[in-house]
Amino acid sequence: MTDAIADESAPPAPSVRPITDADVPAVVALWHAAGVTRPWNDPLHDIAMARRSPHATVLVALVDGVVAATAMVGEDGHRGWVYYVAADPGRRGLGLGRAVMAAAERWLVDRGVAKLNLLVRGDNRAAVGFYAALGYRDTGSVCLQKVLVPPAG
Repeated sequence: MTDAIADESAPPAPSVRPITDADVPAVVALWHAAGVTRPWNDPLHDIAMARRSPHATVLVALVDGVVAATAMVGEDGHRGWVYYVAADPGRRGLGLGRAVMAAAERWLVDRGVAKLNLLVRGDNRAAVGFYAALGYRDTGSVCLQKVLVPPAG
């Protein structure tokens, strides 16, 4: 019997943990580079909101000590939600999105949350395919929104 040989070309598995103060600039830069920000959403405000709540966090996946992927995850007592799932564009296809989503799912399960919802812009076919490969399905629901506080500016 022979021992299996490790694939030395495989990228190192990321470590995933909650965001720290030192991570914030790298996270915001990653979100911009990955195209998940929008002018009407202030990423610093969103990070601060998640960090001050016991029901939310921002998870960062680190490769060689560098923020390479993120997911903002939260729960309302009934459902979990995930936002700002982003991977370094130069490292896409290496399993970082899968790793950070698995961590977000574990974070929710550890809190007794049995269902995870997420929103994907209708024209983002790549994201829809990514989530479908992870087992997510279109629920046929309609998402409605009402802006309660207009953006500054």
